Amino acid sequence: MKIICIGRNYVNHAKEMNAPLPDVPLFFLKPDTAILPKNNPFFYPNFTKDLHFECELVIKINRLGKNIAEKYASQYYDEVGLGIDFTARDIQKICKEKGHPWEIAKAFEHSAPLSKTFLSLKDKNIQNIDFRLEKNGEIVQQANSSDMIFTVDKIIAYVSQFMTLKIGDLIFTGTPEGVGPVKIGDQLNGFLADEHILSLRIK
Repeated sequence: MKIICIGRNYVNHAKEMNAPLPDVPLFFLKPDTAILPKNNPFFYPNFTKDLHFECELVIKINRLGKNIAEKYASQYYDEVGLGIDFTARDIQKICKEKGHPWEIAKAFEHSAPLSKTFLSLKDKNIQNIDFRLEKNGEIVQQANSSDMIFTVDKIIAYVSQFMTLKIGDLIFTGTPEGVGPVKIGDQLNGFLADEHILSLRIK
């Protein structure tokens, strides 16, 4: 199982990061050890002092596929959940300044907590789903998937040109504006179409 993360897929997030808009989907990988086992707390890593949350819609691949045409991409998933792409922003900054890869800032242990459940897309349009993240009861990120620069189907078609998608693979589809730091004691709650499906305490 692999975790495929899409970068800069919301215009306003790219702006808040002072980054240009991409011409094609930008993606990087996280290992399966980035998944936080269910019901486990998230412990603030000791190698960073500037850990940021990035809440994202997550698609779970349900069929084996390679070079998938966009018009058939919707046949490769039927559930959606939420995930947090944790980023050690201070480490990422150093890596970027030195021209180094920055997986160390994104792919560390438990850096991709998932919602406790995934919801069926049987009666939902993947490109018209509201979601939000609350930190300590305050909304910090709120968006609709219609705001994506690249649709889920475009992402699947593009990524599958370069690697085979396997059953169980997860695609983090990008984060909207509002990313920010967390500290020990913070409580994160994620909502998909007003259904509370993600809860995470920072310890």
